[in-house]
Amino acid sequence: MTFLQRSSAKGVPPVPFETEDNNIEGVADIVLLEPVTEDAFVANLKKRYKHRRIYTYLGNVLLSVNPYCDIPIYTPEYIDRYRSRNLYELPPHIFAIADDAYRSMRDRNLDQCIIISGESGSGKTEASKLVMRYVAAVSVKGHRIDKIKSMLLQSNPLLEAFGNAKTMKNDNSSRFGKYMDIEFDFKGEPLGGIITNYLLEKSRVAVQPPGERNFHIFYQVLGGADVSHLKSLRLSRNPEKYRLLNNHDSYIADTIDDKAAFLATKAAMEAVGFRPEEVQEVLTIVAGVLKIGNVEFQPVSNIDGSEGCLLIKEYELRDLCDMFQSPDSVLQTALTTRRVEAGSEVVAIEYSATEAHSARDALCKALYSRLFTWLISKLNENIRVENHGKRKCLGVLDIYGFEVFEHNGFEQFVINYCNEKLQQLFIELTLKEEQEDYVKEGITWTHIDYFNNEAICDLVDKSHVGILSILDEECLRPGEVSDESFLERLTQKLEQHKFLETRLGRRCQNDKSLAHDCFRIQHYAGAVTYSVAGFIEKNSDLLYRDLSQAMFACNLLLLKSLFPEGNPSRVCLKRPTTAGFKFKNSMNALMKNLHMKNPSYIRCVKPNESQTASKFDDNVVRRQVKYLGLMENLRVRRSGFCFRQLHLQFLNRYKMLSSKTWPNWSGPPRKGVEALMKELRIDLVEYAVGISKVFIRNPIMLFELEEKRRLHLGQLATLLQAVYRGWRCRHAYQKLRKSQIVIAKNWRRYEVLAAPCKLCSC
Repeated sequence: MTFLQRSSAKGVPPVPFETEDNNIEGVADIVLLEPVTEDAFVANLKKRYKHRRIYTYLGNVLLSVNPYCDIPIYTPEYIDRYRSRNLYELPPHIFAIADDAYRSMRDRNLDQCIIISGESGSGKTEASKLVMRYVAAVSVKGHRIDKIKSMLLQSNPLLEAFGNAKTMKNDNSSRFGKYMDIEFDFKGEPLGGIITNYLLEKSRVAVQPPGERNFHIFYQVLGGADVSHLKSLRLSRNPEKYRLLNNHDSYIADTIDDKAAFLATKAAMEAVGFRPEEVQEVLTIVAGVLKIGNVEFQPVSNIDGSEGCLLIKEYELRDLCDMFQSPDSVLQTALTTRRVEAGSEVVAIEYSATEAHSARDALCKALYSRLFTWLISKLNENIRVENHGKRKCLGVLDIYGFEVFEHNGFEQFVINYCNEKLQQLFIELTLKEEQEDYVKEGITWTHIDYFNNEAICDLVDKSHVGILSILDEECLRPGEVSDESFLERLTQKLEQHKFLETRLGRRCQNDKSLAHDCFRIQHYAGAVTYSVAGFIEKNSDLLYRDLSQAMFACNLLLLKSLFPEGNPSRVCLKRPTTAGFKFKNSMNALMKNLHMKNPSYIRCVKPNESQTASKFDDNVVRRQVKYLGLMENLRVRRSGFCFRQLHLQFLNRYKMLSSKTWPNWSGPPRKGVEALMKELRIDLVEYAVGISKVFIRNPIMLFELEEKRRLHLGQLATLLQAVYRGWRCRHAYQKLRKSQIVIAKNWRRYEVLAAPCKLCSC
């Protein structure tokens, strides 16, 4: 093993930095891989993983294999080593990608986004935290700036507490999507940021799959709050006492320290600007959700023969009313009956026990999801940029990974739709647009085939004929609607679509692997079967007005802001938009935002399904390599160019390297680029000049250009300093000379005037 000596900081002795031996540890950039086969691709990742090399380049895309253990490669020394270094100058690392994006934003004035994608459990959340940590470390320091950095970094543990949960595939799985835009001034100082969240998996509040937990914050409060605090929240330490937490005895997580996490969450809330009374209100609502979940209803028969319900465990409701500062009767009535307007009359309809339990769960989910949205909004208020000057932006996207469970419902459907959109973006930016760009610019090019998932995205979100549109139509259709009627309508409209299968369709009538209440989509990552059970309810996302009004009637101020539609004086006859419609719009807005930025990709890969360190399952990795389109990406990278830029921009950046183009070029920019490259004696194989852009094949050549530019800038700075010093000396000399002339003139005048006086005295 060899070492590269480099000083880690001024006054600090150099630290040995391990370089890589490609023969022993695998190829660091898979673009250099031979032969170009899927087997060789997987074998290279495996070889590197066995030597704890979890990062590998694919051109400018970083592949990150989750080690499932701590590796000491994120220390301050590593941050310093990768600071202001070219992408391929040191071994692959997430800090190199973060540094390249940050410097491109700061020095080239290009808005950036780092898109982190991969399956659930592949390490996306940790990767996003490392990116933010690196950017915070290398950006400018100062008291005000350090406070902003702290707030941005502390947003992570806060959002993880309320938005993450233990699943079968990941002990810290993000159950929501997050995109953070960090804004900087022209010097690269962070000014603030804004966070956008996407579809919290609120169904988890009411029920969790076997072996999984509810959101972290519930266990943190029970495990971390002191006795007096728990008493004020009317809670006990034991999770088994709460229906929302004792599902399948999965509340125990050996890898999670809930007590330490609770202290970190409280510290994060204080760091990002939450007042103590706001923290208490938030925890009160968290406790209230647990209390509502414990409320039970017993079926009873009414005089008219209909089924009603009787509230049991009234003490839970009394505790809840005391915490929410609400009269007992208001909340009890809202949980057991609902009012329906019949003409000019209002009729109270009593719930059955089943309906009351559904209303209770709906209230739990609404309370928690609205609290989460409020937390994001409050967080944005505190970290939003205050001034309105010109700003640069670096975005970090950490969003759900592709999910395939034994039972897949509405949540998995929209999560996988989100991953389809991200894959479509990846295809457009790294495969489709790249090849189209070569053709448009007149560059000689052999087309490479790849799988385009545009048809799958259209299947889900195309207006009027996509699955989401059909689901919305069914939710809004008058009359009797059900999950089964939605599936029938879906089959009628999309039976012929090659990426959709239903048992009701002719193609799959005899397919016993597909249940009658399910449909199957051939995603880019493979086939996934979705049960339609709950699709209508979850997409409608309705909460009865009686429950909203009961929440608004509480004297806890935060509750009033969470349920503004519960205000009796507010009349709104417009039907709320569906969950699918909102998610589709948010995805379109996200794609538009990402298209406006220069993307950097981190593709996270999980090496096995058991979250075991040092275990590399070839089949698991091979499946991810295949559906992520990494082989197609590799072929395009090997045949193409690593860098492109408009003629004028390229000429303006490197014109000082040639006497023919410096200081100004008067002809067409393309001719200037050709003259510049000719004088630099760069081989024609290494670059191509298109109609409007210049293309660089090898990143090493680009680094050499940057190094030459840096040296010339130093020479120009020296020249400017010499000219300035010469001017300053001449200016000082001229002032001295003028002063000397004035003094001499006045001295001679004095002598002339003083001469008669001297004669007289004689």
